[in-house]
Amino acid sequence: MAAPDLPLIVRYLGCRPYLDTFEAMKSFTDNRDETSSDEIWLLEHEPVFTQGQAGKEEYILEPGDIPVVQSDRGGHVTYHGPGQITGYLMIDMRRLGIGVRDLVDLIELSLVETLAHWGIDAAPRPDAPGVYVQSGEKSGAKIGSLGLRVRRGCSYHGLNFNVDMDLSPWQRINPCGLGVEMTQMNDLLDSPAALADVAEHLAKILTAKLGYNNHCVKYK
Repeated sequence: MAAPDLPLIVRYLGCRPYLDTFEAMKSFTDNRDETSSDEIWLLEHEPVFTQGQAGKEEYILEPGDIPVVQSDRGGHVTYHGPGQITGYLMIDMRRLGIGVRDLVDLIELSLVETLAHWGIDAAPRPDAPGVYVQSGEKSGAKIGSLGLRVRRGCSYHGLNFNVDMDLSPWQRINPCGLGVEMTQMNDLLDSPAALADVAEHLAKILTAKLGYNNHCVKYK
């Protein structure tokens, strides 16, 4: 893949409400053109369950005080909360010459390589998007989730990566309809990883796999 002419912008946005970010993603995608740079937004969300286009009500078990929001991404219900890296990839796929399957593979492999950097063995599954632990007591548990939307050849939404969060809300749903256990990085490590360090490492891998030589960092 040849290096694109426009820079890639990576924004670190802190902890944001889901609906505000959802609307901002849609607006960015609707208003971009061939002169718009691709962007990756890395952030945390305030606690929320989001229901994808394939979502089924029976997968939402006991939401309690956590709001449930309908999203236009692919997939079923998932949970967002502090301590989880959410990555939104606003990519002009036509310009890069990649398809949806290419982008899914790229995201999954970026998560796998990030986990490997911290000594965690993980892999995607052929039957369900996402990344799953491959060894140890948590073998088979899901640690990263994916959900994308493509409009006019451009992607938005992206990934959720569990690093250091309260996992109990996952028990209120059937994540992605798979009935799998959820886990996170810092439960698999002797020494906890800092969320900012994990996000920065992930950004570098995504940048390289998208064909960019480097990226421009912004904090808003």
